[in-house]
Amino acid sequence: MNLRIKERAKKIAAHADSAQANQSARSQPLAVVGAIVILLLYQGYTLSIVGVASPWIAKSFDLDEARLALMFAWMGTSALGSLILARLADRVGRRRIILGSILLAPLFTAGAALAPNARIFAACEIVVSALLGGSVSSAIALLAEELPVKQRARGQAAAAFASALGGVLGYLIVPFLLAWGYSWRWLLAPSAAGWLLAIPVAAMLPYESHWSRAKLSGSARKSHIYDVFHPLYRRRAITLLTCAALDTIAGTAVNGWLYFQAIAILGLSPFAASTLVVTGMGVGMLGFPIGAWTSEQFGRVPTVGYVGGAAWLGAFAFYWGPGRVTWPMMWLVSAYCWFKVGSGVMTVGANSAATELFPAALRTTMIGWQGITAAAFSMLAQILIAALIGPLGGLARVIRYFALLGIPSAIIFGVFIDETRGLTLEEAALEDQWNELRHGTGPAAYAPTGKRVEHRRG
Repeated sequence: MNLRIKERAKKIAAHADSAQANQSARSQPLAVVGAIVILLLYQGYTLSIVGVASPWIAKSFDLDEARLALMFAWMGTSALGSLILARLADRVGRRRIILGSILLAPLFTAGAALAPNARIFAACEIVVSALLGGSVSSAIALLAEELPVKQRARGQAAAAFASALGGVLGYLIVPFLLAWGYSWRWLLAPSAAGWLLAIPVAAMLPYESHWSRAKLSGSARKSHIYDVFHPLYRRRAITLLTCAALDTIAGTAVNGWLYFQAIAILGLSPFAASTLVVTGMGVGMLGFPIGAWTSEQFGRVPTVGYVGGAAWLGAFAFYWGPGRVTWPMMWLVSAYCWFKVGSGVMTVGANSAATELFPAALRTTMIGWQGITAAAFSMLAQILIAALIGPLGGLARVIRYFALLGIPSAIIFGVFIDETRGLTLEEAALEDQWNELRHGTGPAAYAPTGKRVEHRRG
């Protein structure tokens, strides 16, 4: 009896400490957003380097288009590590995963910068992508868990904006490096110094209230990696993974080869290509506040279904237009801006919905499942691109076909995903029903929509 009392007292004290720490964090939501913005600026820049430097990576390691595509495909295996970290975040907490990743990623980034061959370079980049992928899943979950209901979409918009802004920086830097006679490897230098960001991020990161409650209740410990496919969440999970697969094939083709297309195929100078990409990304950032507004005004589902579907037409136009129009540069800029604005709107709506549809014990696990699905289909996309370049008559034609796969993805999302606008996180994620099922209290089972159905025991 005394032992039980002591254990109960320890739990109450731990809960009180956690609540006190989180009271401070909740009173300063800007600190939470600030920490995530810093992390995603770093993540966006670091993960964009391979795409930015792809023409010069190919030259340094003597890779043709097909071999470069296969190297990119192997890099997709990083998502397995991201899935493991995402699952750990539901077990040990988001804060530990974020800080651990931001300390380790710079070490492997330095290894990539010094890599003497393509294999070592790819291996280091796989580890970096795994670490940052795992930390980003925790960051996105934290925004949903720590921000008030009416600020969740805006928080996701700020995170997406930071990631996009980080992704632009490489395109701004690379023309100057080349003009001054420096190697593309110097792009990796800021990322190798990323451990300096751990101090401000640690100071602003909260001690998670939602995850702490899940840990205290035992639901985090009792959950499993496959629980996202429980009947309560099965429709949501399968729909999100299907959309992730289709969007990844389309996005890998469109985004991964854009700079290569501009320089190696269209013959643009590095300065002109960077101007094109930076302009598109800069204009595209308007999509994030627009996405936050449409997600709150009309809902997450119509934001993804309508605007997201239209965005892929801009990607198709980018790879279709040159050679068929009088002003190709104007066409490229307009089509790319169209795609980036639409995809920015879609990203906010999709991230807002995805983080709200699952309970705290499964939230980053689900993001990890999306990551591993994306990695598998990213590898598949690169393999298919390498195989189809010859039969279909060129890289641009292959990418045009792949870009159209984003449209059925948007339709599937619009038809099968539940709307979460205006709901508390617990209501949207069916948290009470999940806890009841996990603790075995009551003979009820729940359909994927959250409606209660009777279940007779045999």
